[in-house]
Amino acid sequence: MSRPLIPYQPLSRTGRVLWCMALALFSALLMLFWSPAHADDSEALKPESPYFAVNSHEPGTDRLPLKSTTVDVKIAGVIADVTVTQHYRNEGQRPIEARYVFPGSTQAAVYAMKVTLGDRVLTARIKEKEAARIEYQAAKREGKTSALLEQRRPNVFEMNVANILPGDDVAVELRYTELLRPTDAQYGFVFPTVVGPRYNSPAAAAGNGGAIGGAYLKQGVASNASFALRVSLDTPLVVKEIASPSHELVIDGLGSTHVAVSLKPTEKPANNRDFILNYRLAGDRIESGLVLYRGEGEGDENFFLAMVEPPKAVASRQINPRDYIFVVDISGSMHGYPLDTAKVLLRNLIGSLRPSDTFNVMLFSGSSRMLAPASVPATRANIDQAIRTIHEMGGGGSTEIVPALKRVAALPKAEEVSRSVIFVTDGYVSVEAEVFRLIRQNLNQFNVFSFGIGTSVNRHLIEGMARAGQGEAFIVTKPEQAAAQAERLRRIIEAPVLTQVKASFEGLDTYDVEPLQLPDVLGGRPVVVMGKWRGAWAGRFVIEGRAADGPYRQVLTAQQDGKGPSALRQLWARQRIAALSDQEALEGGNTQKAQITELGLTYSLLTQYTSFIAVDQRVRNPDPSQTQKVDQPSPLPEGVSDQAIGAEVPSTPEPGAIAALLVVLGVVVAGVWPSRRRRKE
Repeated sequence: MSRPLIPYQPLSRTGRVLWCMALALFSALLMLFWSPAHADDSEALKPESPYFAVNSHEPGTDRLPLKSTTVDVKIAGVIADVTVTQHYRNEGQRPIEARYVFPGSTQAAVYAMKVTLGDRVLTARIKEKEAARIEYQAAKREGKTSALLEQRRPNVFEMNVANILPGDDVAVELRYTELLRPTDAQYGFVFPTVVGPRYNSPAAAAGNGGAIGGAYLKQGVASNASFALRVSLDTPLVVKEIASPSHELVIDGLGSTHVAVSLKPTEKPANNRDFILNYRLAGDRIESGLVLYRGEGEGDENFFLAMVEPPKAVASRQINPRDYIFVVDISGSMHGYPLDTAKVLLRNLIGSLRPSDTFNVMLFSGSSRMLAPASVPATRANIDQAIRTIHEMGGGGSTEIVPALKRVAALPKAEEVSRSVIFVTDGYVSVEAEVFRLIRQNLNQFNVFSFGIGTSVNRHLIEGMARAGQGEAFIVTKPEQAAAQAERLRRIIEAPVLTQVKASFEGLDTYDVEPLQLPDVLGGRPVVVMGKWRGAWAGRFVIEGRAADGPYRQVLTAQQDGKGPSALRQLWARQRIAALSDQEALEGGNTQKAQITELGLTYSLLTQYTSFIAVDQRVRNPDPSQTQKVDQPSPLPEGVSDQAIGAEVPSTPEPGAIAALLVVLGVVVAGVWPSRRRRKE
């Protein structure tokens, strides 16, 4: 028995069009709200990409084993010695392996680590990276409590602690030293507390040696781990001013040569942004000096550190034609506060150009676009147009910084024009080496000045770009700092302080001097030279160069006999490793691996090729195969939105996009097929 036919009432052409428009709008909304940031977090787990942390559904497993971080800073003169202690406590009912990615200073020389487990203290050893990793994996399989500290970037480290048993309180202490380089007679210390989520482009993922991934809490969610920081500051002159633009402080001893600083108790989280401490000494000038360290044992090496304040800048009367390319990151991690701060900065930078200057603006995220096909004169109309364009931009998408840089390098330039490229970004990428290499390969075409925008920017990228481009790095954490930093850039570009800089030693046997070639001095930064010396110290250190008002020469004589800090050993080695790493980035591959490894092992330093390993020889976990892996989530940096997570450019459409396209395709088929059927009938 056949069914009765239901009369088919096809939509009119207008009806089908309206129906398709409605579904297209629905599809667009579906695509808009289906972003990686809104995807199911449990499906977003990727070992090399940032992802949102999820709470465990397994009873008895502690998902947040890091309970506290304590930072103890001792600053003597221009050398800081930092001790970071992290407590991991397993409050669950199963053994766990904790993994924690955390930041460090870009200048840090990490030289020691120890692990305290109950009343047992395990002193870590420095080993070649692969050997340390093999030893750690073996200890983990054997059920031994062990800790492995690896360097992922010069300012990003990864700690793994295996076989933390229920009830265990494991304290991991690491120590590093760094040299504080003042600017314009202002001294500063920075302790980063969080690693910003790094975008790893699909093209670079296979070749950058492992991106920086990890677990993050949602925007505005504070970490459960407590954070405390203390600074003890001893200086040769009275501390006249001291302040922090990032945290509220309790200060004791201001106006003396010894100042104690701690964090003021507050309900606001303290570990979601860089801790920044700035101070000035009486006299308002950089303290020039020569510090010596003599090795204590027979055959030990001797080291020196010379720091010379440059002359004051004098504006040049004749300036070559200048061209500025402003390259602005508008990716997802810049959404909100960082981009708002960047807009303020750019208004100040572009608004202060001279009428004889030319400029252009590039905005980049997953792709890039220019304000104009070629640079335009800095007329009032062009500046207003640029500012309007910048004001209208919003943050979103990925961070394809390498293609943007290649496009800048390809821009034509007249020979007589001096070009400066000003990068404005938070630096949340994992292709630092490729960026540095591109800049060096095009160094004869432009200088690079990099502005890091945000409360916890990637200083490795920001400072490395400036170093590779023989420019200067700037960090802007608040909109109210933008005008001052823009003015500082203007002063630097108009008047290099010291050129043709040379260092020499009279009556002294020195060797292994760093850097091998001194760069031009910009922006009130001191000239810093480190090296080794033999025999008795009886000579003089001479720095010479050409200032805007004529030849410059300054002579330093040591006032001490090798009683300086032993930290000069690590600081010199850290400087040499940084130079070798720069060279390796330029050449590609692992061309400097052998030298860097040797330096790391000789001076007990964490490098990209050496790691710290500590192993308890007792078997504590009888069934290590049941150990639960736990990634310690970090808070998002203050001011960074959820859009910074999962901002990869997919090589295939996202599931939401596929669903939307299928819906549209189905509608089209449903709307077209009946009419074709009728025509056939």
